[in-house]
Amino acid sequence: MDSYDVIVIGSGPAGYVCAIRAAQLGMKTAIVERAELGGICLNWGCIPTKALLRSSEIWHLMHRLKEFGFSAGNFKFDLDTVVKRSRAVSKQLSNGVAFLMKKHKIAVIEGEAKLAGRGKVAVGASEYAAKNIVLATGARARALPGLEPDGELVWTYREAMVPEMFPKSLLVVGSGAIGIEFASFYRTLGSEVTVVEVLDRVLPVEDEEISAFAAKAFAKQGMTLRTSTTVEKLEKGKNGVTATLKSKDGKTETVTAERAILAVGIVGNVEDIGLEAAGVKVEKTHVVVNEWGETGVSGIWAIGDLVGPPWLAHKGMHEGVIVAERIAGVKGVHPLDTSNVPGCTYCWPQVASIGLTEASAKASGRKIKVGKFPYIGNGKAIALGEAEGFIKTVFDAETGELLGAHMIGAEVTELIQGYAIAKTGELTDAELAHTIFPHPTLSEMMHEAVLAADGQALHI
Repeated sequence: MDSYDVIVIGSGPAGYVCAIRAAQLGMKTAIVERAELGGICLNWGCIPTKALLRSSEIWHLMHRLKEFGFSAGNFKFDLDTVVKRSRAVSKQLSNGVAFLMKKHKIAVIEGEAKLAGRGKVAVGASEYAAKNIVLATGARARALPGLEPDGELVWTYREAMVPEMFPKSLLVVGSGAIGIEFASFYRTLGSEVTVVEVLDRVLPVEDEEISAFAAKAFAKQGMTLRTSTTVEKLEKGKNGVTATLKSKDGKTETVTAERAILAVGIVGNVEDIGLEAAGVKVEKTHVVVNEWGETGVSGIWAIGDLVGPPWLAHKGMHEGVIVAERIAGVKGVHPLDTSNVPGCTYCWPQVASIGLTEASAKASGRKIKVGKFPYIGNGKAIALGEAEGFIKTVFDAETGELLGAHMIGAEVTELIQGYAIAKTGELTDAELAHTIFPHPTLSEMMHEAVLAADGQALHI
């Protein structure tokens, strides 16, 4: 029986990063994967969706050629080529993970893994021993009774990424990041999109002002938004679906679309791993862990989407490093502070945030101050032709602590890391105010939003 210091089950971002860090720290490491290296993120999530959204972004820009001084004849998109490019990007990155495993001398074991007793993992007919087992099996799309995906008329993110036909009309159930990104992709390419959200606003985890701005932008693009609404019934026809929608006030309406996408959250992959027999606690489809990723069963750890929200690849990666370093006994390791985890939605306009919303900050009992700066006040944004959006900061009025930052507009998913650094480094509004931002850049708006919180904004 082969023996290892660490066996990681699952090779998504959390798993492969944990394995690499463990190997870097001198531990004999193996990783088990039942499908493609890189997990959902690289193969069916974060990466391929961004490739699709890049294609839709280009399509959008092509329709603005005249605005930038260009002219061209009729142009069209080829869905098959768009999808093939997306799949090629995923394949390249999955191959990159395979290279990293080889580089760090990490054994890759193919197949379904199951806990097989203290310090043992079974993969098929083979058993492996490990001093430490790290569960990183990830999560999958949640299904609702009566709205089960069938892969043909009712899609999950998987089918939505490799469509065999372009739906002229689309019903998207759920307006979180996954739902809105697909709604944005298909709407930009010309599909008639209806988004249904059970809560009272789209992108409900975001700051209320961001949600409101996003809703106006989506409606302007031609999306139909139904908030505070549930799908009471979904009937499948020969080549489409008819949904009965019920609003909070009891009114009903029917919506017919060629396809529907179910995007109502995810559930952890906790089945058939042997968790119960091992004594690992599971609640609401997620493995229960402490701040260090420990399950409470000696030698068994868990990380990533498997342990619950926020369901973000970069959060899982960070957990993977923490667990590997904790196992190795590295000094100075800190538990993950989820308030320092930024979130990004790659729709158009982009949305990014970190920390507390204004409402949450007020509810915490703090005295706060808020600063906002609009894209229309930024020279680079105007020059880019991307003058829609704003940046918002929330500070503790007494200590100057950055409690949260919220952004909507061009490239905010690239900008948010600045606030993530500031928040992790515990910089105050005064320290950020004295930071020099280059001109002309979009990042200047981040500075102005800080200054605005103290009534010192220079360009509004």
